[in-house]
Amino acid sequence: MAGRPGEHPGGAVAGAWQSAYALLIAGGAAVASLYLARNTPDDIYYVGRSVWVAERDQVPLNDFLFSENVLPPMASQPPVASVEVLAGALARLLSLPAASATWYVLLPIMAVLAVLALWRLVQRWAPRRPVLAFTVAVAFLALVCGPDAALGTFHLPRLYQGKGMFVSAVVPLMWLYLTRWFDERSRRALVLIVALSITAIGLTTTAAIILPLLVGGAALMMLLVGRWKAALVAGVAALAYPVGVVAVAQLLVGSATEAAADVNVWGAERTFQRTFQIGIVGVIAGLALWCGPLLARRRTPALLAAGGGLTLSVLLLPGVLEWLGELTGISVVLWRVPWLLALPALIGLLCTVWLPTRLRSVRALVGVVLAGAMVASFATYATPMWSERSWVQVHAEPVWKIPQQRLGIAQWITTLDRPDGLVLAPETAMRAIPMLTTRVRVVLPRDFYLVEYDLDSQFAQDRLLLTRFANSGAAEGRPTREQVAGALERLDVGTICVYSGNRFARRTAQRLGYLEFAERPPPVPDQPGAVTCLRRA
Repeated sequence: MAGRPGEHPGGAVAGAWQSAYALLIAGGAAVASLYLARNTPDDIYYVGRSVWVAERDQVPLNDFLFSENVLPPMASQPPVASVEVLAGALARLLSLPAASATWYVLLPIMAVLAVLALWRLVQRWAPRRPVLAFTVAVAFLALVCGPDAALGTFHLPRLYQGKGMFVSAVVPLMWLYLTRWFDERSRRALVLIVALSITAIGLTTTAAIILPLLVGGAALMMLLVGRWKAALVAGVAALAYPVGVVAVAQLLVGSATEAAADVNVWGAERTFQRTFQIGIVGVIAGLALWCGPLLARRRTPALLAAGGGLTLSVLLLPGVLEWLGELTGISVVLWRVPWLLALPALIGLLCTVWLPTRLRSVRALVGVVLAGAMVASFATYATPMWSERSWVQVHAEPVWKIPQQRLGIAQWITTLDRPDGLVLAPETAMRAIPMLTTRVRVVLPRDFYLVEYDLDSQFAQDRLLLTRFANSGAAEGRPTREQVAGALERLDVGTICVYSGNRFARRTAQRLGYLEFAERPPPVPDQPGAVTCLRRA
């Protein structure tokens, strides 16, 4: 079967300068990852788990946020992923805080691997101009972010979270290894598929949802061309471990509660908008989705691009995601189904279009113009990774990915000579403390996780009430002194830290027998931000 003009049956062979260029981009990404900070609520679980491993030399198989590894693990976060354990073990080995091991050691390494994974797929799938296609793909990740769920937000800003590394590195590599397997039928390619599937579930349980869709789309196209044996072997190799592990975990831990499953359920239209964007950027992403099979190198890459595009297109038909959610009970994560595509690579392929002309200079010029137009569109109509609208802050030096004022308050609280019992503090401070140490236990690490423990229970209601008390706010929303006293006693709160301007909380705590013993001045003199701590008498 003849290939397109300029196409190499074995894939484009990159020269030394092309590999050097990819390494240069990967190195730049590693450096940039140190200076970009995007704090997300999920960090308390991922980094907090690493902190537990680093401090206690123990893998927490039960809940470690609300209890001392005693309560059952959260069904939405079964103890399957192991990347946080790796970060904690590395921190213990290097005698570093777990946050430093995560953000200063692992994150730059992950950035290099993610960029090179994208390069290897583009190199294999692009029929021509792989460097140009790779450049456009990287530009898409860097320039198309924003506050929602664009793929760029799961790249440098969130690679240290297993799901970020999964969508940014594992997905491109899985498409690459499947291409190798169907092209070469080599044992090495099959071993790489198995190893990658194990890595995937070690990063995130989402792999058990996305990999079947990804591999299913690839296998479908191979079945259509009569390669059913190769498709069957690839399916078993890629899915046996991740699906089996999650199935066992669900049997042992249970499924997410109905309340948790109903949080943030997105339909097909909103799912497309969140990942692919809207307007001209959405049009470009749509063209990549549906034209990818026509642009990828012929035979296996084109078939795999078609399988992925067809699978996602069916999933995005009206009502399909809702039906799947009702059938499986995983509605809360079905917005991630676009992850099955290596979308940045397909977008890069748009500039490799072939024109039926003998003038190579014209073909090259058209490719450059298309690439420039796409990058200009991303820069003009999307939100870049480093924008505050992407919830990212750019710092002058490497920093932990925690807002610095919040970090300062949390660090100060952990150094105090406190009585036994839980610490009650403003919500943002309580969210930061578990990322610093497991020795200081807080009343409410994150309210979202309370859905796992029945929001109507005393366990949850006491924590929500005390958090409102510590946060202060409008007078009509404040709890009564009797309510506060009961919750403090039931939860065994030994220390209360509030902003000094929260006079209601300070007076109430003093009337309940708590004594002021420490005060942190505001970061800027004569400005809000001072914190006062009271201890149980």
